Order: sequence, then structure tokens, then C-alpha cells
Amino acid sequence: MEQTSAGNRLIFISHSSKDTWVARQIAREVSLCGATPFLDEADVEVGEDFEEKILGFLEQAHELLVLLTPWALDRPYVWAELGAAWGRRIHIVGILHGMTPTEFQSRPGIPVFIKKRDLLDINDIDLYLQQLKARAGANINDSGGFEQ
Repeated sequence: MEQTSAGNRLIFISHSSKDTWVARQIAREVSLCGATPFLDEADVEVGEDFEEKILGFLEQAHELLVLLTPWALDRPYVWAELGAAWGRRIHIVGILHGMTPTEFQSRPGIPVFIKKRDLLDINDIDLYLQQLKARAGANINDSGGFEQ
């Protein structure tokens, strides 16, 4: 995990491997907001203990951003990461991609702690990024928004 300066907001990005490209774009935008993203495929080196690296960052993270897609909901690591974030009581942001809020809510087995959150559609991610920028205290211009 890369070292961060004091006060830097750490954002754990949870996603399915099928969503890696989208997760990379989100990580780039998180960086532009002045926060430090953790993306497993970028931050876990070959040969490292994958679970230890994930747990280590989750122990330090200020927020968990979870990319909720139909295939991510079948990925055990996504649920483990959500549970760890919930247990630490850190900020959890759910971004829906490839499903509507109604489809997500009607899916069996979704825990109440995630169902009761305000979830954002991927097309509304700018709202999250604006709020993150304020939380991160970034002094960057407004032209660095998420490009569609």
C-alpha cells in the first residue's frame, strides 16, 4: 500500500474483477478529489498475501466505495469487504451499475445495512465525487469531474 500524507482520506474500492476497468476510472477520479484509492489489482503485488493486504487497507480506510453490479453481488470478497467496513462503522457508498435500485432491493440475501443506504447510479457519481472532494479538503479546480 502506498504511503499517504497525514490527513489524506483513504478510499477502499470494492468491485468484481469483471468491473476492473470501471473501478480504475473511479479510482482515477478519487485521486483527482485529493483522496487515496485502494484498488486490489493496482495495489496488491504478485506474490503478496492478498487477504492481508486487503485487511490492512480496510483497517486504515476512511470509506468503502462498493461498485454494485449483478456479478459483484455474487463475489464473496465484495461481501467480506462490506462486512468489514460495516463493522468498523466507516462511510459506505454504494454505486449501482447494470441494475436499478428496485432490482438491487428485490434481490434475495441483501443485508439490511446496505439496503437502507442511499445508493447512487453510476451516472450520478459526480455527486459522490463532489462530496468526497469536500471531505478530502482538496484544493483542485472543478474541471476534473468524472467524464462519461
